[in-house]
Amino acid sequence: MLLPSMAHNATVQRTAPIAIAPKPPRPEQPPQRQDSLHRFEIGPASLQTAESTSFSGSVAPPCQACRFSGTKCVLGDDEDGCVPCQTNGSECSLSSSPQSRKRKLNGDSSNDAGLGKRSSPGISARRLQNSSLSSTAASSSFLEDMANVGGPTMLKRTLGLQNDRYSQYIGPTTDFEPSLINLSTFDPQDESLLSRGTLRKVSDTDTFLMLPDHATPGFEHIIQDADAIEAVVAPHGRKLIDLYFRIVHPAFPIIQKHVFLEKYERSHREFSPPILAAVYILAINWWEQSDDLSPLPRPNVQELERLIRQTLADAMNRPKLSTIQAGLLLSQRPEGDQWAPTAQLVAIGQELGLHLDCSNWKIPPWEKGLRRRLAWALYMQDKWGALVHGRPSHICLSNWGVRPLSANDFPDVEWDENDQDEKEDVERGRLLFTRVVQLSGILAEILETFYTLQSTTTISEAGQQGTHLVLSMAKPVQLKLKEWYGGLPATLRLEPYSSSSYSPSRATTTSRLSSIGYLHLAYFATEITLHRRIIRSLASNSSGVDPYVQHICRSAAKARLISAMDFVNRLTPSHLSSFWYFASKTNFALIGTFGSLLWATSPGREEADWYRRRLGEYRWTLSVSSKPGENRNLTEFAMTMLDISTGLLKKLPEKPSMSRSGSLADMSAPSMPSSFPNSFVGSFAGGSMLGRFSNIPSADVSSVQSPRSADYSSDDDMEDSYATPV
Repeated sequence: MLLPSMAHNATVQRTAPIAIAPKPPRPEQPPQRQDSLHRFEIGPASLQTAESTSFSGSVAPPCQACRFSGTKCVLGDDEDGCVPCQTNGSECSLSSSPQSRKRKLNGDSSNDAGLGKRSSPGISARRLQNSSLSSTAASSSFLEDMANVGGPTMLKRTLGLQNDRYSQYIGPTTDFEPSLINLSTFDPQDESLLSRGTLRKVSDTDTFLMLPDHATPGFEHIIQDADAIEAVVAPHGRKLIDLYFRIVHPAFPIIQKHVFLEKYERSHREFSPPILAAVYILAINWWEQSDDLSPLPRPNVQELERLIRQTLADAMNRPKLSTIQAGLLLSQRPEGDQWAPTAQLVAIGQELGLHLDCSNWKIPPWEKGLRRRLAWALYMQDKWGALVHGRPSHICLSNWGVRPLSANDFPDVEWDENDQDEKEDVERGRLLFTRVVQLSGILAEILETFYTLQSTTTISEAGQQGTHLVLSMAKPVQLKLKEWYGGLPATLRLEPYSSSSYSPSRATTTSRLSSIGYLHLAYFATEITLHRRIIRSLASNSSGVDPYVQHICRSAAKARLISAMDFVNRLTPSHLSSFWYFASKTNFALIGTFGSLLWATSPGREEADWYRRRLGEYRWTLSVSSKPGENRNLTEFAMTMLDISTGLLKKLPEKPSMSRSGSLADMSAPSMPSSFPNSFVGSFAGGSMLGRFSNIPSADVSSVQSPRSADYSSDDDMEDSYATPV
């Protein structure tokens, strides 16, 4: 879905009168709950300190929260904290009953009920308690956590999540001279007020310009937009959010789950409109997965699309981390993987400094972890977008300083301690996300090595030695792929297939959804991207390459194709119905494209017929997987592209018949000529694995029999088929 231009047209007519955002409360008045809740983006949990402090004297001084915010502190009659803290739903340092305050946070307070607080069984007291400060840690971390909630004054410790200001990274070549910036006088909050804006220094070398939101187009109708988005899905908003966090979030953890849920408990108006709409529009894809929602009509998806395009365009005028989150989620839709929005997201990410190392920045630790996850998600979007669209990547390593992901970059608690399945899904999802990031780095190396204009020219100018050059460059990449796959933990291995135990009906009713399919599919797409370049080079320079070298290369390519097709055969409904990364739709198609390339470049009729039959079987598999409620669009696109490529192949001239001994499909061949580097033999001579694929039975294109390979007689054989033949 192409995002609109970043420029905002002020003459666009709105569908409803523009609602003006409420002003923040006056310091001398108790803050109104709804006003104070609008003041921050997706960030840390709201402060709920259980600390009790005794004071001497007959007149009690203000609590820590009121003293920090400058609010008049008035003690309540029930001795359960001051009135402002009760109104805000946060714990008060004057409270004599911390447990009763937690009950009020959980929806039992009559005051909260009067303010229209949303109730939901999905938030338990345990989850709220986990997000609060303990009594022993409250004093040491009080100021830091207070910097993350409330009004604009208390948000100054964050950088990319403030709701009244947005940040712009000041690069080394802008009109701001770094030497002059260092001469500025910075206050204790590391800020310096200038006529152009406020400088925010986060490290010795990195500085941002903080600008007010209210001066940007669309700011005046943020609340109206949030209400309009919620109205489209009402009254099913909470159920859609539960769907999102059950299916999408574990495999794509770019949102702080417990924070999102706590904020939604209070009001949908706390969110930036595009992130709320993105969660809804993505979750609707699994409408049928909810027993409560499946019998009901779906919300108006077209209206949600209109609202998210409009609000995301507005948000780009005042970009936050939530803007990146919304754009990334929107791109995961089957119709949302266009290239231009990716370029916009990369630009916004650079504006927010996501390409920088934030390890030593003066921001809260949780924001550092969120920034790294978003940065690498943006990196993935750029690299896989470059692959599926055939475009130059926007992110290069020379301007990428983000550290690799670690366990510390993910929230401590995101599951119910009593739900073991949920815990396993979250932990597996984090491993999955981290491994896809690593694989994306290998893909980036392949794209940079073989598919840039410069590398293409270099290989072309090598002439007769072009294929040898390609193979020498492919060797280290192939070893990295082997190491990556060999290091996959057991929890990310595809479940062994057994024809005696597999039941489609049982899989849909008893198996939990699993997104590991998109990880393995990405692996095969990466392998195919490497081997496509090798096969192209062979085809354009067949006379200058030794026949046995061609045989080894084509045998290795054939092994990859068969492994990829067998992987698709093994996908169950629990895989197909889960979340798939946006590139998966094209990655399925790339398998068929690779088979078509091998068919087109086959030297003889027998080998070409073999690939023709295999592609027919692959299409059969895709058609079986294309069922309503099981990501139909995921495989329909691949079938369409396969039909197009095989249709073009019918125009090929008739290939000559070749005996088995003369065909490059034959697995037996003389020893490698001494003129070719021995390293190539180690990379592409598959040995026993390649031999396994030499006589695989197949069905013709018109056959309707199941295409499952008969060669895999045990689980061990199947597991071997996924080992890179190096």
